[in-house]
Amino acid sequence: MLYHLLIPLGGPFNVFRYITFRSACAMMTALVFCYVAYPAFIEWMRRKKMEQIIRAEGPKEHLESKVGTPTMGGLVLLAGLALSTLLWARLDEPLPWLVLTVTLACGVIGFVDDWKKVMEKSSDGLSGRYKIAGQVLTGLLVFGGAYATGIMDATVHVPFYKRAVFDLAALWAGAPTLLGWLVVGWGIFLVTSWSNAVNLTDGLDGLAIGTTITSAGTLAVLAYVAGHTEFSAYLHIPYVAGGGEVAVFCLALLGAGLGFLWYNAYPAQIFMGDVGSLAIGGALGSVSVFIKQELLLALVGGVFVLEAVSVTMQVLWFKRTGRRIFLMAPIHHHFEKLGWGEPKIIVRFWIISALLALVALSTLKLR
Repeated sequence: MLYHLLIPLGGPFNVFRYITFRSACAMMTALVFCYVAYPAFIEWMRRKKMEQIIRAEGPKEHLESKVGTPTMGGLVLLAGLALSTLLWARLDEPLPWLVLTVTLACGVIGFVDDWKKVMEKSSDGLSGRYKIAGQVLTGLLVFGGAYATGIMDATVHVPFYKRAVFDLAALWAGAPTLLGWLVVGWGIFLVTSWSNAVNLTDGLDGLAIGTTITSAGTLAVLAYVAGHTEFSAYLHIPYVAGGGEVAVFCLALLGAGLGFLWYNAYPAQIFMGDVGSLAIGGALGSVSVFIKQELLLALVGGVFVLEAVSVTMQVLWFKRTGRRIFLMAPIHHHFEKLGWGEPKIIVRFWIISALLALVALSTLKLR
């Protein structure tokens, strides 16, 4: 918004042409908004008894230390993210609108889930099939619209190689348009997967948001490079028109995450709830699709992948053998059962996340 209001004035306002400047401002705006807004929000949630429902089958320590902590902190995070993105991104570019739409739609699904848990005083919440149905519908509308209007093509790019590109529309010459819609299904799969992966990771104070911060920062760099013709050509990254504006969104997410982490760090004063975790997963997944870095995100967000895989392995192995691979899944609970303290698990997972982000960025020169 500010870009369109101030650029016509010229002079010192020409600085708003630079994505790097607007991205930094977006990060600071979201950070300050969340830092200022959370104390009043936390107090209001406490008065309304909007508290996190702790699962009885979870670690016993959580029943002692986390009961009574307010939830749905993702509402403020999303407000800061949306406000900052709309203030600092170019609103004539479609990509910021699309990723913000996916993020907020997943947030709505999470809010319904949180609301049911709080109102019914149960950890069950919204049925899993309804969550997935909402995520699929969101992906279908957003990615389907983007593909139909030419904003998104049908290619999938493989990292680490210069020109490893799979054009889904070219798999069968007889029906290129029909097969091109496979990319829409690919996007739906990623948004659904990442939403649930972040949701599974959100089990310890600051764990999910700390990992989100490193992932969002890495995606911001990739988005900026993808939207720059010279940088993308030099690094053999697919050029994405308007991709640089996604960097504004990513750094707004990073800033909002830092603001939330101030109050979510151990011991947490507030939890993000599904309204936050599902939305963040939708954000990461949709950004990766639009900037053509879907496969590299699996490395960037390796902690999220590990958490989701640990649950999948546990469920499948238990159904097959009646035994468990881990003491408890997701895997961060396994380490709790081994006697690791919660802060130690969180910090070590943050370190792993940061290392994976650095490895992912270093691969840009391997192409």
